[in-house]
Amino acid sequence: MEVEIPTEHRAPKVEARAWRWHDLPAAAAKPLRDPLLAVNFLLLAVGAASGPLLLRLYFLRGGSRKWLSSLLQTAGWPLLLVPLGFSFSSRRRRRSRRQGDDATASTGVFLMTPRLLAASAVVGLMTGADNFLYAYGQAYLPVSTSSILISTQLAFTAAFALLLVRQRFTGSTVNAIVLLSVGAAMLGMGSGGDRPAGVSGAQYAAGFGMALAAAALYGLVLPVMELSQAWHAARAGAAALTYTLVVEIQVVIGLTATAFCAVGMLANNDFQAIPGEARQSELGQAGYYMLLVGTAAVYQCFCLGIIGAIYYGSALLAGVIITVLLPVTEVLAVVFFHEPFSGTKGVALGLSLWGLASYFYGEVRNKAPDAERQTSLCADRDCEN
Repeated sequence: MEVEIPTEHRAPKVEARAWRWHDLPAAAAKPLRDPLLAVNFLLLAVGAASGPLLLRLYFLRGGSRKWLSSLLQTAGWPLLLVPLGFSFSSRRRRRSRRQGDDATASTGVFLMTPRLLAASAVVGLMTGADNFLYAYGQAYLPVSTSSILISTQLAFTAAFALLLVRQRFTGSTVNAIVLLSVGAAMLGMGSGGDRPAGVSGAQYAAGFGMALAAAALYGLVLPVMELSQAWHAARAGAAALTYTLVVEIQVVIGLTATAFCAVGMLANNDFQAIPGEARQSELGQAGYYMLLVGTAAVYQCFCLGIIGAIYYGSALLAGVIITVLLPVTEVLAVVFFHEPFSGTKGVALGLSLWGLASYFYGEVRNKAPDAERQTSLCADRDCEN
């Protein structure tokens, strides 16, 4: 679990005051070859493809508590305490074997600094608010519609990544963002025809707006996560940015977001309403509670995959992977929920896939020149291993 960040992923050495965002170096593309990146992609795929379906199933089978469905998106954070416990035990064993070699080494349970803890808590509050916006949209929109709307987060992620972490763009990246934005705009112009039964026009419009707002806010959350990691890595004397530390960040984000949603549940009397809702659910009481637990576990896979993708790649890469999984969610929604799939949705989905193909084509095309340039620079400087 204690995986040190590879040399090529380390932040450049900076002065002690260089943790301020405008002093950080521009975000550069990282080589996507770490095995743990594939593990995080798998976690992200499970969460992104299954989470929206389970959340929509909750509303289709008698559920109506939006704050409860918001809480489920981060309530699985205690699952991360298990690998963190193993990591702590492993650190203690290693330290006992080399006892006396480094008397000043930290033996704390957690690796987080107070500053990183505060930054992660802020991200958690933003995540909790985003969870509510997303749950509101899921309550009134078909999964196929809400998924395409949420895919616009890539455009917002790109814009905020440019502002916050100075993400470098290529022509392929810009092309992908434009195509995704056009697809979402087409969906908006043709909205209303897929309104679910029992949903009023006002509710559909509110859900549409909330889904877009959720995409915009999440587009801000991802670069802020990357920025908080960059702050920590750039601070003089800070602990190494390891994957264990990244998991700790996710624990704080999940705990804070869950607490935020729990306050909303208290204000909305959701805790008192859950037993009655379970009795009236079409799934039965056991099925109802199993759905809640399964949804929380699946979304925790999504959250961990997201922060891992940022750690090994970037906020923009995380946004792209979320959008890559859009077709899977679309197909599953049509198969399991028999949702209508209009020609407008088909065109919007096609534009999304085209944009994603453009992005990955640009990434592959730019890898070889970057590698050749690095080899040339190393030869000119007579680099030593």
